[in-house]
Amino acid sequence: MTPGAPDHPVVHLELRTRNVARACAFYMRLFGWPAETVHTGAGDYLIVELAEQFDGGFVEHETGRAFWLPYVEVSEIADATERARRLGATVLLAPREGPAGWRSMLAAPDGGEIALWQPKPCGSGDESSGQSDG
Repeated sequence: MTPGAPDHPVVHLELRTRNVARACAFYMRLFGWPAETVHTGAGDYLIVELAEQFDGGFVEHETGRAFWLPYVEVSEIADATERARRLGATVLLAPREGPAGWRSMLAAPDGGEIALWQPKPCGSGDESSGQSDG
């Protein structure tokens, strides 16, 4: 990490939408973000390069309205999820392992949603983002 960088950076931004194809077409035309489809056990995931060293993804999600979900890196997913619960968050998705790491999803007391992300150590599996693995 660079000096002065936050201990818990936002490392991924995911668009949860009912229509990935339409969202992809819009954002690709608007911003020219490069995209790549990754096949996971839970289905396809579209990874987009938002900026140098910062990626995002589009995922099908039954929602009344599309929304962006930030992923914040933590060192211990279980501890961070439990701490959030003690602080009043609702755990929407308990910590679960995917190809590149572990994630959980929370709703803060105000209703805002956020995901926690603990990457696997380098060399222990798929190093692509692929946060949404089911």
